[in-house]
Amino acid sequence: MYYGFDVGGTKIEFGAFNHKLERVATERVPTPTDDYLLLLNTLTGLVEKYDQQFGCQGKVGLGLPGMEDADDASVLTVNIPSANGQCLRADLETRIGRDVKIENDANCFALSEAWDEELTSAPSVMGLILGTGFGGGLVYQGRIFSGRNHVAGEVGHMRLPIDAWFHLGENAPLLGCGCGKKGCLDSYLSGRGFELLYQHYYQEQKTAIDIIDAYYDGERKATEHVDRFMELLAICLATILTAADPHVVALGGGLSNFDLIYQEMPKRIPKYLLPVAKCPPIIRAKHGDSGGVRGAAFLNIMPS
Repeated sequence: MYYGFDVGGTKIEFGAFNHKLERVATERVPTPTDDYLLLLNTLTGLVEKYDQQFGCQGKVGLGLPGMEDADDASVLTVNIPSANGQCLRADLETRIGRDVKIENDANCFALSEAWDEELTSAPSVMGLILGTGFGGGLVYQGRIFSGRNHVAGEVGHMRLPIDAWFHLGENAPLLGCGCGKKGCLDSYLSGRGFELLYQHYYQEQKTAIDIIDAYYDGERKATEHVDRFMELLAICLATILTAADPHVVALGGGLSNFDLIYQEMPKRIPKYLLPVAKCPPIIRAKHGDSGGVRGAAFLNIMPS
């Protein structure tokens, strides 16, 4: 049995998967963001509960919004303060008496999509999340590539390309990021960034959903904003694709539900690529919100 945990800033989602990779159990509980001992107790309690239910020791994988330090295995995460700086994997292993795999949640999302039946033949899959933040993961030959420092795929903390800055015009906003720097893609390509850009150019606060609805109604400001954003997204994705050159890109997160993205990106991206490069298929993630927990469970069956 394979156990996956998607540990977020507000909730922990648990999923148990059998050897056919079918989900056989689901549970969601609040994340103890300010109490590390309670966080450990919560994770341990869920493992023990489902060990007893299934009569076995499940293999445990953990996805979270952050990463382990490659040298001392302490966790870097802003959204879960109780875990920040703690050796979460080692402490949980001591509690439950078995190995634990841990990865960034975007990497787990990418792994989940790469292991879908329709994509298993793709040599490389990039997963990109356009949600509250913007991030990504890389899967090569069915295995997550996380790099020397476990930051491969952290495209949200790349800076805006010069073409993107020029595209935004003389009044371009220099947006701050949670990492402490300015100009990170996370602040522009996320759902939050979509809203911040609208607010900057029109001095009006609107939710992403309201802006998209106004776009479909033909409202001038929304139409102008969406066109600006689509070109910005195309420029930034082209830069990412030039570096990683994946065979397929799967998009997740709330903003990925905007159908126009899948119509516009194949038309807009090519002019920013090298002449020999082709835009890869850009598809909507098949497993949606369950991708993180699904990918976390699969950490224990990745090829070595």
